[in-house]
Amino acid sequence: MLNNILNNIKKKSLRERFLLVLGILFLVLYVVLGSFIIFMKNFPLDMPPAARMAFGAILIAYASFRFSRIINDNNT
Repeated sequence: MLNNILNNIKKKSLRERFLLVLGILFLVLYVVLGSFIIFMKNFPLDMPPAARMAFGAILIAYASFRFSRIINDNNT
């Protein structure tokens, strides 16, 4: 399976590989940002804890949605 993924990446053009790396970078960014928002006690924005949890969960859910799109785009 890993060899199949690597072969698909090698078949992509330079532009497509750059967009794949950029997509993975933003995926990691959304997960880290969502985790920071959920677990930081002294978050710079004055938000109630429930709103902070909801916003962090939305960011992590969006990251998982982007991950599924990256996987689907990589299979084609």
